[in-house]
Amino acid sequence: MTKIYFILVISLLFSFTYLQAQVDKESPLFIELKKQDSLLFELSFNQCKLEYLEQITSDQLRFYHDHAGISDRADFFESMRKNICSNLDQKPIRKLEESSLTVYPLFENGELYGAIQSGIHHFYIREKGKADRWTNIAKFTTVWIKEDGQWQMHDVLSYDHQKPSAKQPPKNEIEQLLSDSKVPALGLGIIENGQVTKVEIYGTLDQTKTAPYNTIFKVASLTKPLFALTVLKIIDAGLLDLDEKLHPYWIDPDIKADPRRKKLTPRLVLSHQTGFPNWRYLSASNKLTFEFDPGTQYQYSGEGFEYLRKAIEAKLGRTIEELAQVYIFKPAGMTDTRFWWDESMDESRYASNFDVDGQLIPTNKYYEANAAANILTTVTDYSNFLAYVLNGASLSNAIYQEMLSHQIQLKENNYFGLGWEMMTKLKDGEYALAHSGRDPGVNTLAMIFPKSKNGFVVFLNGDNVMPIYEYLLTKRLHLGKELWDRR
Repeated sequence: MTKIYFILVISLLFSFTYLQAQVDKESPLFIELKKQDSLLFELSFNQCKLEYLEQITSDQLRFYHDHAGISDRADFFESMRKNICSNLDQKPIRKLEESSLTVYPLFENGELYGAIQSGIHHFYIREKGKADRWTNIAKFTTVWIKEDGQWQMHDVLSYDHQKPSAKQPPKNEIEQLLSDSKVPALGLGIIENGQVTKVEIYGTLDQTKTAPYNTIFKVASLTKPLFALTVLKIIDAGLLDLDEKLHPYWIDPDIKADPRRKKLTPRLVLSHQTGFPNWRYLSASNKLTFEFDPGTQYQYSGEGFEYLRKAIEAKLGRTIEELAQVYIFKPAGMTDTRFWWDESMDESRYASNFDVDGQLIPTNKYYEANAAANILTTVTDYSNFLAYVLNGASLSNAIYQEMLSHQIQLKENNYFGLGWEMMTKLKDGEYALAHSGRDPGVNTLAMIFPKSKNGFVVFLNGDNVMPIYEYLLTKRLHLGKELWDRR
């Protein structure tokens, strides 16, 4: 009886493809169902957050597997716990073959009530510190039903399982783009509704070794938002004031005779209004100087962030590493982030850096903390940081609103807040907090949208990145290139 029912379901599902055309891949329904598939597999299958799976699974779920038979909801969850989530140090993970995804809407009396989603997925074994090992390919079909405005997974078919016939899966569109751009690796993290829903690593560490899931990237100025939030947490704890004068704790020898040193505060540093250049070594004198009065205009300055770090460390008697561990890394779940090449740094996972011609740039290892640059981290860790910020970062409402406030205007609809550039008047009343990082062979970008609690982070270890950013923003993230152009 079960075999007959299985065949009937298969027949009904595929008969729908002749009744209703596949929706366009740029349509809202396709994008929404692609998001549902991403959430389903990244949170539930790859990360084993089964509480999310329980929320989106119908009580009438039927799961059809060409080797394991038919399962109801209870059997399906038992299999997930036993076979997928029992060993997180060596576990199966799933990656979608994105070009294979199709969506067919289901209507009743002219009203959309569900959709059929089909595609091909690849399965891997993930082990700590190793590249994901490709083990299996299969096809899937999912019936999604919309109940009370929420998508529910109602029926699932997993079939045509087979072993890979090649050593490596064929290059997808992103991997081909990396190859064409001579950028070895891409790390992509996506946050939706305040949760990290996808972490993807493409390419190689050094043009040879496959980049693992926990690849370590140097992220340049993406250090600054981390430091800025650490400072705000210290302020929220009552250990510092946003408008406190810094000169009692630190005076740089280069400006000791300049009375403007007494105007410097955390607020002016975090909003880039110190009057300092970006770095003193870029000036003819190689000395730190004020280029305008503090608080009168905007000028991006790494020197300002370093100045604030030294003042805070002097006042509190603790290093920035210690403070960030307490106030950011531990509460945000950042277990693989460091300010410099300390003894915990696993160099075998580092994404080496390459120039515009794809030539290796010698690695410059740093052995002391810098508040403005050189953080070493993973996509998972930085995505967790962004989710932490979107969910309030355990800040008081007063300090959180200060972070989001328009401290100084850069141009029309663009401002700088405390640690973040702010882009306002986006679609549907949304606004964005953004920061980028750039060094030779390093290009990184983080952007979050506080209203929707969505966001993303991009890590690249090469210089020819504009084609990659354009593809990601327009084709993958569906945000529009104007977000990048406005930066």
